[in-house]
Amino acid sequence: MDLYFDFVTNHWMLFMALCVVTFLLIQDLIETALQKFETISPILAVAKMNTESAVVLDVREEVDYAKGHIENAINAPLAKINKDINNLEVYKNSPVVVVCQTGTRSTPACRTLTKKGFEKVFQLKGGMQSWEENKLPINMGSNK
Repeated sequence: MDLYFDFVTNHWMLFMALCVVTFLLIQDLIETALQKFETISPILAVAKMNTESAVVLDVREEVDYAKGHIENAINAPLAKINKDINNLEVYKNSPVVVVCQTGTRSTPACRTLTKKGFEKVFQLKGGMQSWEENKLPINMGSNK
């Protein structure tokens, strides 16, 4: 036991780094376990769109959306999602696939939707980047 105390006192920076990394890992595990939405692959998203008439919600900015998006996707930028939530109420009971560029902005959007009572929310794993890597079709233009 004395060896542990010696190690900690001699290498306190390493010990603090270990504590921080452990804390972040535990926090991530708890967050993942408690989230009320599911992360799905692009192929599974296509299946949901075809079989369950899932709605695709693109939370990228309008400029990025115009460069290319999933067919029939609704653009609601993350910064404006709270304002656009009333327009999205129609899809509250439908499956909603949330997509951004890489999958990072879609997480807060999914949390917002589940807090507002959306029942079937799915996050597209890897976002549009993953969609394009899987050679899935992209619509060019800015139809909202």
